[in-house]
Amino acid sequence: MNKCFFLLMSALLPSVGLHAQTIDTLSDKQLKEISIQSWRSSFRPAKELPDVHRGFLNAGKRSEVLTLDNMPANLTEKTVRQVFAKIPGAFSYDMDGSGNQLNFSLRGLDPHRSWDMNVRQNGVLLNSDMYGYPASHYNPPMEAIESIELVRGTGSLQYGAMFGGMLNYITRQADTTRPIAYETQNAAGSFGLLSTFNRLSGRMGKFTWQAYHYQRVSEGYRDNGRSTSTAQFAQLSWQATQKITLKAELGRSSYLYQIPGPLTDSMFLSNPRQATRSRNYYSPDIWVGSLTLDWQLGKNTSLQWITSLLRGDRSSVQFLGAADKVDAINLQTGTYSNRQVDIDLFNSNTSEMRLLHQYRIGNMKSMLSTGIRGISNDLNRRQIGKGSAGTDYDMTLLDPNWGRDLHYKTNNIAIFAENTLYITPALSISPGIRAESGITKMSGEIRSLPPDRAITEIEHRFVLLGSSIQYKPAAHWRLYGGIAQAYRPVVLGEVIPANILERVDPNLSSSSGYNAELGIQGNWLDGRINLNAGVFRVQYNNRIGSQAFTDTDGSTYFLKTNIGNSRTDGVEFYLEGALLKTKDAQISLYTSTAYMDGRYTSGQIASGQENIPLKGNRIESVPEWTSRNGLQAAWKRWSLTIQHSFVAETFSDPFNTIKPNANGTRGIVPAYTLWDAHASVQVNPLLRFKVSVNNLADAQYFSKRPSIYPGPGVWPGDGRSIIATMALRL
Repeated sequence: MNKCFFLLMSALLPSVGLHAQTIDTLSDKQLKEISIQSWRSSFRPAKELPDVHRGFLNAGKRSEVLTLDNMPANLTEKTVRQVFAKIPGAFSYDMDGSGNQLNFSLRGLDPHRSWDMNVRQNGVLLNSDMYGYPASHYNPPMEAIESIELVRGTGSLQYGAMFGGMLNYITRQADTTRPIAYETQNAAGSFGLLSTFNRLSGRMGKFTWQAYHYQRVSEGYRDNGRSTSTAQFAQLSWQATQKITLKAELGRSSYLYQIPGPLTDSMFLSNPRQATRSRNYYSPDIWVGSLTLDWQLGKNTSLQWITSLLRGDRSSVQFLGAADKVDAINLQTGTYSNRQVDIDLFNSNTSEMRLLHQYRIGNMKSMLSTGIRGISNDLNRRQIGKGSAGTDYDMTLLDPNWGRDLHYKTNNIAIFAENTLYITPALSISPGIRAESGITKMSGEIRSLPPDRAITEIEHRFVLLGSSIQYKPAAHWRLYGGIAQAYRPVVLGEVIPANILERVDPNLSSSSGYNAELGIQGNWLDGRINLNAGVFRVQYNNRIGSQAFTDTDGSTYFLKTNIGNSRTDGVEFYLEGALLKTKDAQISLYTSTAYMDGRYTSGQIASGQENIPLKGNRIESVPEWTSRNGLQAAWKRWSLTIQHSFVAETFSDPFNTIKPNANGTRGIVPAYTLWDAHASVQVNPLLRFKVSVNNLADAQYFSKRPSIYPGPGVWPGDGRSIIATMALRL
């Protein structure tokens, strides 16, 4: 074998002058062992996606890729300010119990369950119901994720009509070097946190496979804030031929959260850890299955076909009300009040086929991405059920009849096409179009209302246009810009009157608008300096809310209708620079900062029995500034990160109320500053330890005053916690 090696080297490097006799002599000798050592830094800047990636065209769009392997972040609890530290403008509500739910948004949109984003895992759609309730209740453990891909809203024509853009979780790849490999990550921390992640993977012939199991339990920062979480995932890939790959995936995400209830401002100031509820529970349990075909049809043409289904439920049992509504035992009956039971049953089916074709127009290279997507959803919403007076998670109904029992069924077809034309090797333009046609029909019963008070049919027929441009004179930097229209459908909660005083406008229309952006991205000095800076605008028309009107008998009623328009202008700035970079050591600084001016440009909304103009008011929950800044240092096996996070004050309502009211549902949400620290050591290639200190200064803060779920009032964020993690690969 040694002789063959030297013959090959002689052919490849004739200048070496190896002759047969020399080869025979060398092949009979024992070569000395050479050991090569290097240290892989866990500090990776946010990179852009390539122009063509997984069948999508990204030229001219702002995009980012985050690598989670050894990321200095609290992955166990999905802490957004750390996981998305290098994404300017990333915003989250910290109110769902740490580690349970990822609430994420960009550019001033609503982060509630990431429902303004097109959320995917390995390209498979995760939104529970794109037209009925587009929230993403499926939350994979971050320990299972290799990278996160983000494309802002200017890329929406290719994957959906969402304002927020696409968030795609890429799971860790299977170990293809052996039939079976094992890895485990285990964490323990403050407030009774324990978690374990275990994965098996391998390759056998043409089959590649992996499966993981995840379990986490936490008592929570607040009283009565216990949660348990579990997740499973299995993937089997078959390389049928050199050109055809088939992949099957099945994943589950489930958690049970004991909801500690909202606080008033005075309660928060006296003790942010206290609870106002002990009998409230919330639990989503979601399964996602998919089949993916990747087919290289020819030298310049490839096809991807993903068929997926989502099944599961979102269940809650709660004593509802603001913080000043006490949940106590009735002295006359000796029992608690009955709780309300709500269940959403999800039944979503998606099939998406995408064709990527490369061709030439004269001397100009061109890439075409086109396809079709079909969606069939049936959201069964059962609400206002009479639950037990107990204290545990009990979904038993004392009355078999629901206050609302509705089906919200959607069938929709979308066709899309985008073409990147390289006018020169450096300059490209990418026009695109998306057309959708579908209809949503609602049926069922609302016991407290006449049947004509709700909309029973909504059409989704629209065409969206967009285009982006990119100038890339060198491989390491580019100028980009674009504009794309967006669409947000009327969801189920907006067509159901809340009470007898509320009605729904029969002409209620879905929201629409556009995303626009212009920026520069690149790296210099052999990657020592990384920059992505740009400006953007999000125009959001036909926002939905309630207005007050006078009926023919002189009484006041409230109409759910389109209340007006808003616009968010902003700057997104990310800069990371290496102050020191040697074989053994690295010191770097980064800043990820966004400025947003989000305001209503027209409209009015009900306050009491009158309508208040909104023009000029700030959009609720849109901070003017968000800034995350970090110092990263590494020496051989050791690394340390210190991160500073700042979020400016926000308003909790469109009236821009400053002074808090008595029950905490209205008022300013104060600015807050948080410090986090992470240290790790790579003991050997197989074993790693990490310690995270979250909210180092133990700042008391809150990020949201919700008006409905999980209860109207103040929801404190977590105080200081320490988490130790051990990761082992065998």
